[in-house]
Amino acid sequence: MSFFKKTLASLGIGSATVDAVLQQETLVPGDKVSVVIHVYGGATEQHIDHIDLKLCCRYISEREERQPHSEGPLRRKVPQNYVLDKWQLPYSFNIGSGEERTFDIELDVPFNTPLTIGESEVWLETALDIDLAVDPTDKDMLTVRPDPVMDHIFTELEELGLRIRQVECEAAKGFAMPFVQKFEFVPTSGLFHGTWREVEIIAYRDDKQLQLWFEIDRQKKGLSGLLSNLLGSSELNCYLPLSCELTSEQAANKVVQYLADLFAAKQG
Repeated sequence: MSFFKKTLASLGIGSATVDAVLQQETLVPGDKVSVVIHVYGGATEQHIDHIDLKLCCRYISEREERQPHSEGPLRRKVPQNYVLDKWQLPYSFNIGSGEERTFDIELDVPFNTPLTIGESEVWLETALDIDLAVDPTDKDMLTVRPDPVMDHIFTELEELGLRIRQVECEAAKGFAMPFVQKFEFVPTSGLFHGTWREVEIIAYRDDKQLQLWFEIDRQKKGLSGLLSNLLGSSELNCYLPLSCELTSEQAANKVVQYLADLFAAKQG
């Protein structure tokens, strides 16, 4: 192969390319996702050191910054990327000009993978590590839908007249992941309409239980509200643990009853 073609390939022109194809349209937390990785040879033979595949998401943290002539530090929201799961081809290989190689793999979708509602994003990032060349990458935005339990809970909340207004992933300590996903609801009809301004819910699941935190009529905005006051403790009035042995209908019924009890307590 000519020196010119090798030089172009090292600059990413006519280099090998990669494409990851999911075998299902949507992801569900707690399941596995099957992926077929296609590697296509470029204009010249190249050595692939390895293939990296990452399931990623983004969350928001806060950073204090001191400004000149300011009385105190300012808090700025900073987006952070997080790798939910990853896979790497355990060997290197050569791929010839015009050749195609395929690899079938599976990735775990962790229980607390963010649902892609609002501004929450989840994507698959695939990269070829090519010696002395620009590493080709492939990024695919994904759709993550709730598992049957959370889907049933959201359906019942909608039946109660609660509509999702905002969904955010924010930094939190004390969990397996460095963030949690918040769901902010507003009552548009039903029992809570005209009495509660908003209901904020955080859900966190492990292999034993689904934990829910609630806050009603939240006053503070940002990470200084529910996250700083509620998370990391189960000894709270607004905390509801649900065993994973419950059916989706049983879990949803417990949430409905819990909110009804909260409403009665606040009215009393």
